[in-house]
Amino acid sequence: MFQIEKPASKLANRRARPSFMTGKWAGSFASVLLSGAALTAVSGPIDAASFCVNPAASSGCMATIGAAVAAASPNDTVNVAPGTYKESVTIGKPLSLIGADATKVTIDATGLGVGIYVDGNDNKALTGVFISGFTVQNANFEGILVTGASGITISGNIVQKNNNGLAPAAAGATCPNIPAYDSSEGQDCGEGIHLNGVTHSVVANNTSQNNSGGILISDDDGATHDNVITGNVVMNNLAACGITLASHPPATLTGSSTPLGVYNNSVIGNTVSGNGANGTGAGVGFFASVPGAASYNNVAINNVLTGNGLPGVTMHSHTPGQTLTGNIVIGNTISGNAADTEDAATPGSAGINVFGVSSIAGTIIAQNTISGEAFDVVVNGPGAVNVQRNSLTGGVGLANLSSGTVNADGNWWGCNDNPTFPISGFVGCAGTSGAVSVSTWAAGAIVK
Repeated sequence: MFQIEKPASKLANRRARPSFMTGKWAGSFASVLLSGAALTAVSGPIDAASFCVNPAASSGCMATIGAAVAAASPNDTVNVAPGTYKESVTIGKPLSLIGADATKVTIDATGLGVGIYVDGNDNKALTGVFISGFTVQNANFEGILVTGASGITISGNIVQKNNNGLAPAAAGATCPNIPAYDSSEGQDCGEGIHLNGVTHSVVANNTSQNNSGGILISDDDGATHDNVITGNVVMNNLAACGITLASHPPATLTGSSTPLGVYNNSVIGNTVSGNGANGTGAGVGFFASVPGAASYNNVAINNVLTGNGLPGVTMHSHTPGQTLTGNIVIGNTISGNAADTEDAATPGSAGINVFGVSSIAGTIIAQNTISGEAFDVVVNGPGAVNVQRNSLTGGVGLANLSSGTVNADGNWWGCNDNPTFPISGFVGCAGTSGAVSVSTWAAGAIVK
């Protein structure tokens, strides 16, 4: 038995549209980006039914979330009462799945693959799914996975202690039995929240903690673009990055011989801390993994990135034939992160590291406040990089390890002086290393 409630009026059935952002950037980048993504995901037809779920199956409700989702028609709402639900939930139709309170409604996927799976691979053109109000935990792979879909909103959830299928390296398989369409990056099984072949969607105001990695954006099943990742707390995911935008080899189901691209995604206003212990993960990472991979024209804006196991923002392109161009890092607060390692190594701890064997042209680093790092910004790769109007107060404000010259006008270097030719005896100036062009500099800290 289940309960169907017809709205008394059209107005009664309209869903509240959440406010994802506040502050300066909400009126510029965010308003434009969210208008297409968030509103598509949370608004739908007015005539829709409601289903209820509670552990006792009382008052005409169902006992499992999966049963209610299966019974629902497109654009219906499934409301879930407090309790623990030991199941994996698959969604293949547009609907709203709403828990009463993320601290009181738990999907416990112990021994199961994924906590919540929004399956656009098997349900082509899937759009308009809204998920809010759950703790999702203990899955072998992702807590929440979305594939091949658009217009999806994941908001106000707690995603924790997932990736339990992760095997030690000595076992010879990172993620045994992981599906072919999924991502295993060598140190995770898809992370807490994963968008894979997803467009025009929003991941907002969630907490992703104690997974192997926090939030993964990848292109295994299709190009992943025009998504907004905003207002999330991503912390203590110790085996990988906090937020990762990575172009991968394609899964077998795509029929493509080359990666499909991760681009035009926006990472805005997140707090990302304590991820990637022992050099395994950045705060925010832009990565191209194989020839043909493409992670480009993405933005990281107004995030707080502290205490991560690689630099706060890390960009890697390791081979020729990759695309890691046009990425923008602006308005972030960055401190206390670690050094990069291996071929992309930084000389010490770093706030931002931009490394490319392929071109890193069009990279813009502006209005960031970086402190508590041995090197605030490190650049190593071909192509133009602009590092301008930042507050750089580390031991070395900018280290250029490449053969080209980096434009570094308009920065605050911790003192009213030119860092390349400081006044004799002047203390407190962050210096430069390598070919760095400084024609102008700020007399005080940059105000965002």
